[in-house]
Amino acid sequence: MSTYTLLGADGRPYPSAVPGRLGGHRRNQTYGRLDCPAALRAIARGGYVAQRVFFADEATAITAGYRPCAVCLPGAYQAWKQQQDARGQAR
Repeated sequence: MSTYTLLGADGRPYPSAVPGRLGGHRRNQTYGRLDCPAALRAIARGGYVAQRVFFADEATAITAGYRPCAVCLPGAYQAWKQQQDARGQAR
């Protein structure tokens, strides 16, 4: 049986029998689909793999402090961006 390492809502890795549904980049704090064109290009260049993390679902990624990818999740990214802009105006 394979074991996968996923990131939890607390940002800590944990073992899982089920692979993650979303991938992320630790340094950029972004998450997206596993077939994201931007992530696949970065992986092909070799500079992305060391910072790659995986999440069970979107709620976990958000709770861990990651934002949606603008390339593969444009709707979720726009909603996140509007929320960030609203927070900035409220200050």
